[in-house]
Amino acid sequence: MQDPSLYPDLKAVLEELREAIGAERVRHDAAAPLPPAPNVSAFAARDTRAVLRPGSVADVRALVGAFHHAKASGGELPGLQAVSTGRNWGLGSKEPAAGPVVRVELDGLDALRELDTGAGYAVVEPGVTQKELSELLAGTRRMLNVTASSGHTSVVGNTVDRGVGLRHQRTEDLLGLEVVLPDGSLAHVGWWPGDTAHGKGDAFNPLGLGPSLLHLFTQSDLGIVTAAVVRLLPRPERQSTVRARFHREALAEAVDALRTWKANGLVSGVIKVYDTASTATYGGGDTGGGYVAHMSVEGTDRSAAALREALLAEMTGTGLFTSAGPGDERPPADDDVVAHVVDAAYRGSVAHNERMLASATGATADRVDADGNGWLFFLPFLPFDGASVVRALDILDRIHLATGIRPGSTVNALDADVIDLVVSFPFDRATQAEAAHSALDLAHTWFGEAGLRPYRLDSGHARSVAGGAAAEAALQRALRTAVDPLGVMAAGRYA
Repeated sequence: MQDPSLYPDLKAVLEELREAIGAERVRHDAAAPLPPAPNVSAFAARDTRAVLRPGSVADVRALVGAFHHAKASGGELPGLQAVSTGRNWGLGSKEPAAGPVVRVELDGLDALRELDTGAGYAVVEPGVTQKELSELLAGTRRMLNVTASSGHTSVVGNTVDRGVGLRHQRTEDLLGLEVVLPDGSLAHVGWWPGDTAHGKGDAFNPLGLGPSLLHLFTQSDLGIVTAAVVRLLPRPERQSTVRARFHREALAEAVDALRTWKANGLVSGVIKVYDTASTATYGGGDTGGGYVAHMSVEGTDRSAAALREALLAEMTGTGLFTSAGPGDERPPADDDVVAHVVDAAYRGSVAHNERMLASATGATADRVDADGNGWLFFLPFLPFDGASVVRALDILDRIHLATGIRPGSTVNALDADVIDLVVSFPFDRATQAEAAHSALDLAHTWFGEAGLRPYRLDSGHARSVAGGAAAEAALQRALRTAVDPLGVMAAGRYA
């Protein structure tokens, strides 16, 4: 436990903030860490000295400014750790990479500042959920690139951690960010509607001129993001989800066929392939012991119909698939939760996502960390080819033999070259937590030895553990020192 005498100045700063932002927004115990809160992944609790819950950007600037001033005056304070809705399940939820920290919870910043379906963007704060934004877009010509996670997750939080939607990685939708910097100042980076650099009629230019600053603040501890400009996608005139099943012995050839169809434009969005274990976890009905691929075919009425028929003919020609059919002609059974979720999500809806969450965790969004079944994630990128997928799943088989934990895998083919492999480790929190964490450790080790590294990290495997290029890491540390020389922000998972 951190010696409380190391933070003699914390109590005074927090009392100052009670006056500045309201006593109800400050929770602290200057003498000791706050009681640990549960998380669905059973990561060890870190030393959290206070929780601040700002209700406005002005509150965020006030609290960051107070910490900056105290540290500039020689005060000893923990760093600030920002979370959005805190629903980073499987990767640590609200837990920081290391303590001590003062946590800043941003779900009280929940304004949809601007929605422009003509130009195709929304300006959202961290407390805006994908359910709220997607429902506002229902019936319009635009849609949100939604994920298959709960509708109650943050659009901003998932985007800045480089999450993946049903269309592509969400950073592709990121146009601009509003950031409170470590000295309390406010900056807009990327494209921002109506600012002095970009008139509202300008075409989107998120990279700006010169070195882009936008992605200094994705997977970053260089400031606190208080709003984002998110691109809204054109809604297809017609969309159909084609589902196909195949067995493990056909895996390599089937993946290579999927890549060919993706590369040649027969399929739009992210191809999703669930294995038996992941299907069972998420509620996918009877798989017959094999794999289920979901593909979106879309366009105008005429082009989408032609593409769908061409895709089905290609599938039949391979002889690899045990069944294949369009969802609009063969609706999924009611108990096939996965199919309902994916079909709706391709259309920008999260109408069925809570059913999948309940299947995976046995809890609703507000109770996952307290009551849910154990859940861990490992998220590597793979080359989009059959041999790479087989190699990855062979590693998962080895992990199962070594630990008794059966990983599930979902292939998310982002484009014709890259797969986001979602590896889930479901476990019983009362009896299997140690084995599940051993399984996760082995995934980091064995995938790393195979040259397959994660693109997102959990709170137990920060950059220093996961590895990476030494020169790149040194440059990032130098940038952090330049932007935050006083250490106002706590070092995050990617430091």
